[in-house]
Amino acid sequence: MRIRTALPALAGAAILTGTLLSTPAEAAGGVTIYHVWFDSPGSDNRSNTSLNGEWVQIKNTSRSAISLKGWILKDVSNHRYAFKNIKIGAGKYIKVHTGKGTDTASNTFQNRAAYVWNNTSDTATLTRASGSKVDTCSWTTRDPSDKYC
Repeated sequence: MRIRTALPALAGAAILTGTLLSTPAEAAGGVTIYHVWFDSPGSDNRSNTSLNGEWVQIKNTSRSAISLKGWILKDVSNHRYAFKNIKIGAGKYIKVHTGKGTDTASNTFQNRAAYVWNNTSDTATLTRASGSKVDTCSWTTRDPSDKYC
């Protein structure tokens, strides 16, 4: 009987002190910003190849597929990409490229003709369709061309 009484009290104390053992990915439904390549290789000449050289990689760390339909990926300047009817499989990744291309299970395209991610500093923010923040990843000039988040 004492154990049953103590466990809820301990759980409440853990919540108040922030000592729960859940990770941000678990709290956000298993979806995280995993890797950002913000400075595409070569010269920034706005070719589609160069535009697609900058991307944000999203990872599903959960054990089930998650629909990203209506989720938003944006930068500090509010360049927004709304995910189409895309599902990311359990344990899978998807890259969101800036330029044009044909969407697949592992790559999707913003279809832009200009760069989104600043090379000097920026923040990628991922939100659900409801507007609740899922994850962010920031970088500065200390990061040479990409950042693992």
